Amino acid sequence: MRLVFAVVVALALWGAYNGFVSRERTHPPGQIAPDAPYQRNFENGKPFQVKDFTLTPRAKFSLTARLLASERYRTDAGADLSPIDIAFGWGPMSDTSLLSLLKISQSGRFYFWHYKDQLPVSHDVIIRSSANMHLIPASSSVKDKLYRARVGDVIELEGELVDVTRANGWQWKTSMTREDSGGGACELIYVTSVAIRS
Repeated sequence: MRLVFAVVVALALWGAYNGFVSRERTHPPGQIAPDAPYQRNFENGKPFQVKDFTLTPRAKFSLTARLLASERYRTDAGADLSPIDIAFGWGPMSDTSLLSLLKISQSGRFYFWHYKDQLPVSHDVIIRSSANMHLIPASSSVKDKLYRARVGDVIELEGELVDVTRANGWQWKTSMTREDSGGGACELIYVTSVAIRS
């Protein structure tokens, strides 16, 4: 009887913890991350190794943006290097007034947004103000922070945009602009620093 009680209590606590971690952080209307990401391109980035991957830096990169959605990956070709994608929004896409009209999801290393009624902004504004980003944690502490981040959090992130290759010929290239969409439009970021703001 005591064992059953202990199991029930443990499951209840685990459920409460997961509910706390996964609960979306809410904000009043208004842009909470108004600025676009910063990028400074490199002419000749020096390649370096992470596990059996070769990373070639393409640009210095930083952002302060609202977390729109996150998805972990364990089994695809890049999961050993980039175990998590986060869809970020800044400017109009950090505003609860606009986000309340959208349904946002992720799957297969892509980020999707859908809506039912007419939007107050064009599709181009949404594309320029949000992006799905493949994140490569530079350390276990960076990885832990990325995993703890919740939808609605404001994330401050620093690192480098990188292209990735493997000895078997496999390659993964980063986007270099916030103007693109579709296949190849995701940023691939070697993340050296993360801070989470409520």
